Amino acid sequence: MRVESGVDAPEDELDAVWKALSDKTRRSILDLLRHGPRTTTEIVEAFPHLSRFGVMKHIDVLREASLIHTREERRQRINSLNVLPIRQIYERWVGPFEALWASSLLRIKEDAEAKPARAPLAPARLRKRPKAG
Repeated sequence: MRVESGVDAPEDELDAVWKALSDKTRRSILDLLRHGPRTTTEIVEAFPHLSRFGVMKHIDVLREASLIHTREERRQRINSLNVLPIRQIYERWVGPFEALWASSLLRIKEDAEAKPARAPLAPARLRKRPKAG
């Protein structure tokens, strides 16, 4: 349990997703899988600066967060992206603000279009002074 606004709240079901997304390498793996399923070997080869063991640990974290599905096909493991947890984050954290942002932008647009355009005033030193006469 953790304390949230003074009230005990159960662990958020999306905590594992946030943790998985917090790492740059794991986000890169997800980016790779956006283009289609990949074998574990193909994912490992896409990260030559990491050991196979290191990449496998990242894949395990992504799997535990349900961000990727892995199926066995003969002697290979095929990994594919599961976008549902990302969609859940969007609906919970972004979606509720979408209407607010849209209405604010619409209001700014309406205000800008409603006001007559005025020519900007030239700085005082550049304005022509009436001739004394």
